[in-house]
Amino acid sequence: MAPSVMIEPPHSPPKHMIAKFARDDAPSLLNPDYIVTPSTPSVPSRSFKIPSRTSTPTLEPRKSPMLTASRPPSPPPPRRSGEMRREKPPPPISRNEKPLIPAQRRTSVFADPIRLPEPRRQSQETSPFNSPPSSPGSPGGDTPPLPSWPRPHVAQTDVLRPRKLDLGSSNAPKRIVSTPTTGVIPPPTRVPGRSNTVVDRSLDRSAPPDVRSIRTSAPAQASSALPSTSNPAAQPPITKADGVNQGSTYPDPSNTNRRAPSVKQGLLTRVWSLRDGELLVNLAHGEGVKATSIAFKPGSNVDEEGQRLWIGTNMGEILEADIATQTIVAKKATAHARHEVIKIYRHYNELWTLDESGTLAIWGPDEDHTPNLNGNPHQTYRLPRTHAFSMVVGDLLWHATGKEIRIFAPTLEGETQFQVLIRPLVQDSAGEVTSGTLMRTHPTRAFFGHVDGKVSIYNTKDFSCLAVLSISGYKINSLTGVGDYIWAGFNNGKISVYDISQTPWTIKKEWQAHENPVVKIVSDPSSCYRMDRLQVISLGADNVIRVWDGLLQEDWQEDEMKAQEAQYCDFEDIKALVMSWNAGAPTPHSLRYADQDATFIRNLLQSSDSPDMLIFGFQELVDLEDKTATAKRFFKSKKKEGSDQERMSHQYRDWRDFLMKSLDDHMPRHDLYHLLHTATLVGLFTCIFVKSSLRDRIRNLSASEVKRGMGGLHGNKGAIVVRFLVDDTSMCFINCHLAAGQSQANSRHNDIAAILETPLLPAERDPNKRIDSYTGGGDGTLILDHELSFEELPIKFAPTYKYDVGTDDYDTSEKRRSPAWCDRLLYRGRGRIKQLDYVRHEVRVSDHRPVTGRFRFTVKRIDPRDRAVAWMDCQVRFEDLRAREENNEK
Repeated sequence: MAPSVMIEPPHSPPKHMIAKFARDDAPSLLNPDYIVTPSTPSVPSRSFKIPSRTSTPTLEPRKSPMLTASRPPSPPPPRRSGEMRREKPPPPISRNEKPLIPAQRRTSVFADPIRLPEPRRQSQETSPFNSPPSSPGSPGGDTPPLPSWPRPHVAQTDVLRPRKLDLGSSNAPKRIVSTPTTGVIPPPTRVPGRSNTVVDRSLDRSAPPDVRSIRTSAPAQASSALPSTSNPAAQPPITKADGVNQGSTYPDPSNTNRRAPSVKQGLLTRVWSLRDGELLVNLAHGEGVKATSIAFKPGSNVDEEGQRLWIGTNMGEILEADIATQTIVAKKATAHARHEVIKIYRHYNELWTLDESGTLAIWGPDEDHTPNLNGNPHQTYRLPRTHAFSMVVGDLLWHATGKEIRIFAPTLEGETQFQVLIRPLVQDSAGEVTSGTLMRTHPTRAFFGHVDGKVSIYNTKDFSCLAVLSISGYKINSLTGVGDYIWAGFNNGKISVYDISQTPWTIKKEWQAHENPVVKIVSDPSSCYRMDRLQVISLGADNVIRVWDGLLQEDWQEDEMKAQEAQYCDFEDIKALVMSWNAGAPTPHSLRYADQDATFIRNLLQSSDSPDMLIFGFQELVDLEDKTATAKRFFKSKKKEGSDQERMSHQYRDWRDFLMKSLDDHMPRHDLYHLLHTATLVGLFTCIFVKSSLRDRIRNLSASEVKRGMGGLHGNKGAIVVRFLVDDTSMCFINCHLAAGQSQANSRHNDIAAILETPLLPAERDPNKRIDSYTGGGDGTLILDHELSFEELPIKFAPTYKYDVGTDDYDTSEKRRSPAWCDRLLYRGRGRIKQLDYVRHEVRVSDHRPVTGRFRFTVKRIDPRDRAVAWMDCQVRFEDLRAREENNEK
């Protein structure tokens, strides 16, 4: 029976006594091993201190709290009464180095009649009742015990061995490892001379561990102290727990696959709102079931249009889906006997379905004036297999297989002749039929697109072929009619708009609509009364649906504003002299060899009538046959520093200086010319001079180059492009050197296409300036965007190539190249540019003859106020046009 002890509230421990309780004399309620530490510290709002009493177990007196150079800092002050524990900031957790090892629970040595349930885990923080490890002469972890519930008696004692630790010999702490247990609690480990201490591995090394000593029966053992742990750096590393592998190497990345695991199969039917792009329906048809055709079911009135869908599948089924509820409301599993449904046509309030076997089913209206799937089709017909394209024209079905077009007349009663023509319609000059459309403005014509880029036109009354037109070199995948225009989608992803009211047709617009081939283009006439706009929808093989403006509002406004330019623009004519010469790598001094060559530049300038602009375009100013120099230019990196003059080679500098000196010497004294711009590219050299009176009116000067040699890597073939604005008119000058030889015609065509279609120049971001200064709906990035940038005056001179150098004889070498007009001047200006002459000059220093031309450019200056008035009138006229088109579509 343990002696009774009076327990009072916790007080600050006195500093003049040493705990002398023996293990067999300690009360059962004073064992601290099973103290339940609250998860949240209980801190009173106002702390107070009660003097120490002699009935409380005491500790040895502490030293002065003052710090010295040889001692660690003193522990925090003792806990105030009323505090269960002292709250301090939690230490940082290093999960990479130390695994979390729970403390091993010790078995009590006292006998108590009652046993508590499993206690909660010990707190990671040291209780202020524990004696600080650094206190000199402190007992070996003897801490003031707190009350606990009685427990059953366990007859077990610990046999302690003499300690061999000396506080004065070493300050390095000793840490004891505990192995986590999950089963029955074993007896405490007997380690002579060491306290049975458990250190939580989740604590930081800088934080003092929770130290507790084993109580002994000998009073001498109670005075033994633990080694100091106040020096964290001196602590030994924590031993890994058994079975935990702390690897330090990364996984092997040598066989990593970087392909994204994309899903490549999915059979869904989706419906989007064209008003805001919201996904309305997302139907999954099950494994192996694929939707192969779709059409909107006719409604009994206008408000019910677009509410339900008919979906044909590859299993021969026809499904009816309700968009509002996103459910399948009807199904006909045996509609086409497991043959894939490839087309669903709408004919007024009827629906016609066609499968791959050639079976055409006619679904007529019921008592609600709409077709349904409750019964069987009203009529079925047999059509040829290998369907390519088909469309409903009036009451007839035009069905194409390959090049052949057949016409059928399906009816609900089946009383009339089904096949209209005995023989199919075939045009040998066109390829296979791929698409077709009807035009509201041409109700008696049917238009069919072909695989070779041609369009055939048939009369829908007598079925005669009216014309076969070639509109593109690409396969036509889809056609649709919008007003007077036909929209065509091609295999290269482009869409072109053709004005068919003129002969020949006029290309109104062309753009890259999709990255992959255009699959389908559909005009939506119902958008006129539902959304107050006429829209065209295109679907590409890139799984993208795009909505386009069917009225082409921006293009119409641009054309209308240009037609009204006289109301808000002032015009002025300027003169220009343009020269093109393939010089064959000469120097300016080479012109002195002959009297006629020496006077070439002088005579040219004196007869030019003092133009406002002079544009010189040279080709092959360097020797392109010099392989060493060519290799240096190809592999040498381009210099990033230095001025244009430093980067320019001496050949170009010599010609630039020669031209500047010639202008000073041979032009009138009162006409001062400024060098506007020079540009070079492996033999190409462009040099532009303008009069001083014109220099301040030029802005937005930009230049670029296009390399076409060696697949676009080398500049021996290519072009230099220079553009600028004079007042509000854009000008663009291109100096080209293309592939030579009769066998390189395709290469020359490809070079020209690349030069014209490559975005080279900075874009104009102001939409008003784009309309005023550029043409073709462009923003200035392409050559074709510029107003004055290709026509040619009739050629009335002899071929300019190829001559024997120094003579007037054409090529007499082994190759004997045919004479050709390789040096040309082309222009494009919508009536704002006029060529005054077109002349060749006899200069024998090269195998080419130079050509020159004098031009008159018409430039404009816009009055902003007058333009604003014209713009408002243009908006009013467009709204009138919109109203007329909407009424026609309705």
